[in-house]
Amino acid sequence: MRPINSLRWALILQVLVPLLAAMAVFTTIGLATLERSAETRMKDELELVARAVRLPISDSLEQGREQDVRQALESVFRIGRVYGAYVYDVEGELVAAVGAVNPSVRKREVAELAAEGEQQGAYEQIQGQDVYSYFLPLSDRGGRIAGLLQVTRRGSDFQDLAVELRLQAVAVMAFAGGLITLMVLWGHRRAIGRHLDRLIASMARIEAGESMHRAPQDGPGEIRSLSQALNRMLDSMARAEQEIARRRDAQLALEEQLREAEKQAAIGRLASGVAHELGTPLSVLDGKAQRALRRVEPDGPEARALQQIRQEVARMEHIVRQLLEFGRGQNRQTRRTRMGDLVSAAESAMEQPLRDNGVDLDVEPCEPDPVLYVDPIRLEQVLVNLMRNAVQAGARRIRIGWRRDSGEWLELAVDDDGPGVPQGIRQRLFEPFFTTKAVGEGTGLGLAVVHGIVTEHGGEIRVQDGPLGGARFTVRLPTNARRREGSAEEITDGEE
Repeated sequence: MRPINSLRWALILQVLVPLLAAMAVFTTIGLATLERSAETRMKDELELVARAVRLPISDSLEQGREQDVRQALESVFRIGRVYGAYVYDVEGELVAAVGAVNPSVRKREVAELAAEGEQQGAYEQIQGQDVYSYFLPLSDRGGRIAGLLQVTRRGSDFQDLAVELRLQAVAVMAFAGGLITLMVLWGHRRAIGRHLDRLIASMARIEAGESMHRAPQDGPGEIRSLSQALNRMLDSMARAEQEIARRRDAQLALEEQLREAEKQAAIGRLASGVAHELGTPLSVLDGKAQRALRRVEPDGPEARALQQIRQEVARMEHIVRQLLEFGRGQNRQTRRTRMGDLVSAAESAMEQPLRDNGVDLDVEPCEPDPVLYVDPIRLEQVLVNLMRNAVQAGARRIRIGWRRDSGEWLELAVDDDGPGVPQGIRQRLFEPFFTTKAVGEGTGLGLAVVHGIVTEHGGEIRVQDGPLGGARFTVRLPTNARRREGSAEEITDGEE
């Protein structure tokens, strides 16, 4: 059951009901006109009957043949529409009568009607019966009034005809009203209702969570416009939600970067402080061990002990240098540098470790060689640390290649054929002091330093499975970074 304020009820109450009311008014007016016309026609029929027998009755009355008068009246009565027929003389005396009832004596009124010599009709009662009487004067051959003819008809005939006409009008109006109602409701359903139902169903699906569903754009122009407006609103909401999600993700990423930067800064300050505090004692310790070696036998146990002390001091100094590198932060000197020169410098720095471990290095340069605005010393350290990490992981082959990505980024890839990096630890691989090496073999700062240097240059680094079967470290650096210091652009060795 549709609510009373639905479009269908509005159509019924505001269109259909006024239309049916107008039909009823016009039907009533037409019915009244039709009743008057039918009544007039029935009166005219009675007048025609009276005029048809007027002449023979006048002749018979003039000659005094009452039997002929009666026979003429009986011929009138045999017409089913006549209730009674009466003939009066000029004195108002009843000469002959045929009918179900006889009229009451009205000599004076009849005589006056005969004397006037005019035909007329009127409703009256004869012995309690409502009748319509038509009076027609009778004249002789000389034109004198000889009497009066009265022909009557039941008043119920007029009433029955009116009732019949009314019933027929009501039946026709009911049929027409029902037909119009069905046509209007069917037309509403075909033209509007089914399209609105589909639109409502679409809204229900969207409410249920089908955010990608869109309303069908068919039906009348107004419905199509409504569907198009709804779809535009949904598209706008979807775009707004995507923009909100994008901004939320960006905000979360910035917050995460901020927390990571704060953590790295705190760790960097701690590492730098520790490195400075340890640097001087380690230098003193190494110097004393070196002087003590001069006073002992070269092959004695004391010499071997002092050599082990110096080796551990060297190892500790290496850790101190890594701490200092990790704590350097934003202290960098940037200049325009070719990528090929950086790779060549890193290759030279790692030449001996690569040879000692039997590692092959393949370099796949990019043409033309891109130029970056970076700190060459720091970025060279990135390459050295990545190659050293691959050597320590047991790789026998390393490949370095780079290419432009979308014109604004340089993508540098370092692949190896080592054991790779398990998926579960990739998220923590660049955290300070996190290492997969055995105790004493690694500090967990090498990749953390790499991550810090790449981040300082506005880039990013990620690790994934490489084509050589091991790990692939991908470094993305911006190529359109602006120089922040100095007015002259310096170029590293090898650039013209």
